[in-house]
This record gives sequence, structure tokens and C-alpha cells, in this order.
Amino acid sequence: MGQSGNSNRKESVVDLQCTAVFRKVPEGYIAFIEEFPGANTQGASLEEARANLREAVALVVEANRIYVARSTSGARRPDRHNDPVT
Repeated sequence: MGQSGNSNRKESVVDLQCTAVFRKVPEGYIAFIEEFPGANTQGASLEEARANLREAVALVVEANRIYVARSTSGARRPDRHNDPVT
């Protein structure tokens, strides 16, 4: 990861392990990550649920990055009801 124009900002890659939970339901599988609220999905097969869960985690991480960038840059903080992070 590189610098984004802010010389005070330091970035590093973190390798962490999380708990992925997959549950069989009549329609296929539901899945979520215990440590990431909002990272949940479903799939017709276990393989599809795994792939969808990877995407869900990436979306949660990206949304959190956007939120932190906005809240620490002096920009107006998103209104929870009218200005979604996405």
C-alpha cells in the first residue's frame, strides 16, 4: 500500500485470522464472519457462499476505510440516515 498524499499517514498490511461460520439451510448456505459485523452472505453451494463471503469482507473493509478517511480528513461526517458511506 502506498502513501495517499498525506505524509503523516502510515499504512501496513495486517494478516489476521477470523472465524467464518457456514450454516446449511434449505436454500443452500448462509455465512458470516464473527469478528466483522455486516460481513454476511448466502450461496446456493458452500463454494458460492465462501466466494460471496470473501467479497462481503472486502466490502466491509472498504466501507470502513471510506468512513475513517472521511471522519479524519475534516470532511463532513456521513449522516447515518441520509448519506450512506458507499
